[in-house]
Amino acid sequence: MEKIIDIENIEQIIKENDMVFLYFSTQDCGICTSLLPKLEGMLVNYPKIKSFHIPIDEIPLASGKFSVFTVPTVIVYVDGKEAIREARFISMDTLEEKISKYYSLFFEETA
Repeated sequence: MEKIIDIENIEQIIKENDMVFLYFSTQDCGICTSLLPKLEGMLVNYPKIKSFHIPIDEIPLASGKFSVFTVPTVIVYVDGKEAIREARFISMDTLEEKISKYYSLFFEETA
């Protein structure tokens, strides 16, 4: 998961990719710290999703721009539009189920 240090180009990334995964956290959030490796492990199964980590304590403008008022927050954009938003208490199973549905629609391989 790539760490974003400047939010200027994130809108362009969202527009240019079929699926974009954004993970918002803060440095002092213990849950955020423990959730990050789990999310990275899950995303290995979805190599075509562009994934980014946005530390909102380092980039405070990101909080307002993406309406993130609690952490951790996951936002998944599909075809340039917000499709999934999970915040605070994130169920890995539920999140992966939602991501899997969109992923299979966009990237389903035909034999």
